Amino acid sequence: MTDISTLLGTHSAQAIGAAIAAGQLTAREATQWYLNRIAQGNRGINAVRSVSRLALEEADRADAELAAGRSRGPLHGVPYLVKDNVFTTDGSFASAGARALAEFLPPYEATLVTRLREAGAVLLGKTHLTEFADFVSDVMPSGFSGTGGVVRNPLGMEYGRGQGSSVGSAAAVAAGFCAFAIGSETQNSLQAPAVHSALVAFKPTVGRVSRHGLIPLVPSQDSPGPLTRTVGDARLVFNAIAGADMHDTATLAGFADAPGTRGALQGLRIGVPRRLIADNVLTAGRTAAFDRVLARLAEAGATIVDPCDLPSAEQLHEVRSCVFRSEFRASLNSLLGALRPCGLSSLEEIIRWNHAHPDAIPYGQSLLEAAEAAPGICSPQYVADRQRDIALSLDAGILAALKAGQADLLLAPMAAAAKCTGKAGAPVAAVPVGQDAEGLPFGVTLFTAPGHDDALLQAAEAVERVAGARQAPVWDAATAER
Repeated sequence: MTDISTLLGTHSAQAIGAAIAAGQLTAREATQWYLNRIAQGNRGINAVRSVSRLALEEADRADAELAAGRSRGPLHGVPYLVKDNVFTTDGSFASAGARALAEFLPPYEATLVTRLREAGAVLLGKTHLTEFADFVSDVMPSGFSGTGGVVRNPLGMEYGRGQGSSVGSAAAVAAGFCAFAIGSETQNSLQAPAVHSALVAFKPTVGRVSRHGLIPLVPSQDSPGPLTRTVGDARLVFNAIAGADMHDTATLAGFADAPGTRGALQGLRIGVPRRLIADNVLTAGRTAAFDRVLARLAEAGATIVDPCDLPSAEQLHEVRSCVFRSEFRASLNSLLGALRPCGLSSLEEIIRWNHAHPDAIPYGQSLLEAAEAAPGICSPQYVADRQRDIALSLDAGILAALKAGQADLLLAPMAAAAKCTGKAGAPVAAVPVGQDAEGLPFGVTLFTAPGHDDALLQAAEAVERVAGARQAPVWDAATAER
């Protein structure tokens, strides 16, 4: 059998769950190993904000259930971390990275946390994120928050501007601090950290996973999802957390995958949106890596439709919308007004708090101030902007490209299509496929029509089998150095 350190540090959540189910290790042993690793190495990565005081108690409960012959499924006893915009009731704060909310204790837990506990998974704690899901300042680096400072990438480079807010969850999985982690995406916050950390990520269709108990950014686009080592793990976690929830009416849409989906590449039609999507990120060092992936997929039986451009590509690239600003203010004010965390009841009060504590916002708060000045969600401007976003990203974007190319899905290098997929609320799977010519992690993102999450995950598993390759971290857990 693989030794415990190798199993827990590098293997899939599914393999870890299978080892626990087989009695090869206990949930307590797995949980204690991760807690020790976090204590030993988090200072070098700064991915984990806090550990749960109930983690070992949950692990013991998982072991007791298995000893009594009750298994909750493949995630039973498997330890995980959640992003610090997710509510838990284990005594951990939920701040969304804002120092103004640093000591907010949620009064209830997120639906997805409840569902993971029902699946038998063990909550280890919280990960840092880019503050307010990267909506504080347009010059603030990814990974920075007033509560935590800067998250570092275990692969040896820094997370650059615009590389998404779920960087703490990504860094934790890459560093082997957990079997999987939960992040959230509004536009690029799962897929971008994943491709820059050599990980898998899955952003479900908006409405497939409840957002109840998450600090919001843009509710029409927000979607929680997993960061994992394999697509199979992403599927397991998605299956555990997805489903209808009366606390989030977006989940009541009744999404259902089309019949006839398949998990093989033979006969699959994959479109490549080049114009103002792939072309925007394909540097000389990345082009060869991307071409290599496409060649392998074609050799395995896929039909590559290249190019398969979005008709709206130019308009989508140029569009400027008030949707982020307007929805952020409205949704945050709704949550703050109901809960009054740390005595704050509105975005305006947070802005004033930050002005009184400038050391908490070293990069300023230009985006917060822009949100405070944004049109209301009932204004003609917001309504027009939201309708235009959908028209360009979905109707004349993803759906039009799929139809024109008779494609089953679209594939882009890195997170090149994030603006489009975010506005469309479409599902996205990120798959690591090795390195570019400069030795940097390289990944691809697959996306398709909203609601076809299961079909997309099947295709992502097929892509992973043919072209998947994870880059090992250069960070050394034993010395906590990079």
